[in-house]
Amino acid sequence: MLELRQAFIDNAPQYLAISGLLIGFAFGYIAYRTNFCTMGGVSDALNFGDYRRFRSWILAGAVAIAGTQLLTYGGIVAVENSIYIGSSLNWTGHVFGGLIFGFGMVFAGGCPSRNLARAGGGDLRSLMTLVFVGIFAFASMGGIFGPIRAWLAETTSLPMSQFGAPTTSLADIAVAHGAVSSEISGLAIGFLIAGLFALYCFSSRELRSSPVHIVAGVGVGLCIIAGWAATGLAFDEFTEAPVQPISLTYVRPTGDALDWLQRFTALGLPGFGVTTVFGAILGAFVAARAMGRFRITTFSDVGDTVRSLSGAALMGIGGVMALGCSIGQGLTGISTLAFGSFLSLVAIIIGAIIGLKTLERFA
Repeated sequence: MLELRQAFIDNAPQYLAISGLLIGFAFGYIAYRTNFCTMGGVSDALNFGDYRRFRSWILAGAVAIAGTQLLTYGGIVAVENSIYIGSSLNWTGHVFGGLIFGFGMVFAGGCPSRNLARAGGGDLRSLMTLVFVGIFAFASMGGIFGPIRAWLAETTSLPMSQFGAPTTSLADIAVAHGAVSSEISGLAIGFLIAGLFALYCFSSRELRSSPVHIVAGVGVGLCIIAGWAATGLAFDEFTEAPVQPISLTYVRPTGDALDWLQRFTALGLPGFGVTTVFGAILGAFVAARAMGRFRITTFSDVGDTVRSLSGAALMGIGGVMALGCSIGQGLTGISTLAFGSFLSLVAIIIGAIIGLKTLERFA
């Protein structure tokens, strides 16, 4: 393991670019082949009482949490170095950002990951949606919306010391309040949550009798774990500017991918996040061709255009506020046991429900 870690550290740009491409490819292939979709899962449950795709998403979370905490316990990745765990809780970003993102993904016909899969299948509408997600994500980070977002986060964030804990990690919170020992806190809390998630999923006869949804959940969860393993091995705390460990997330990386396409000669090799974007499109393309479903499609009318692009703008803004999307927070974030990620997860679901009700009302 030490030799593998050293190889990743010594060749971090190359290894991360290749890892991102392969993991993104696997995710895109699985997402297209199994129709894995967060918004679709919420919509199926709300409109048809069919919870299989929703439970598949929750199953992916269970797998991601269990695997990530095993990686952490084994010293392969230090999730405390990620963007998700900090000494303060930006509750407004998680709550309002999640609501905005969830609402927007309904109008955009799916989250960024779903639009990546559709773009790989030839949907030009999804490709344009992704462009708008990237533009508004950058505008919310350091662009025209950046100062407002930063001011809101700074003025409303709550230091975790007020709650008697050093960080936003549920494992650290449990240790601080004497609920579990620090040596096994991640495993204990992680496996408890993962077990409850899995129990919820497999208590459903419909899911148990639907192998495609089980494969989708397990497969996507394994992709999250693989992302943490690759970036965790490449993390070098002794470099001047270490790259934080991360796994799949598709709001900022979509903007980074647009930036890389425009400034390739200045930026050099694409980073992990950028190659996961390209990998997801490529994986979906291969799946679409294999299934005979590749078709060039576009917006149906002006209303469809306005609805999709406005939803994309909301996803870009909300995703940056919440520090991630339905994959970036809903799976990758919660796998670190960050309390804020669970807030974002709930807010995204509620936002999606509100969006579906609103769309139904004005359809």
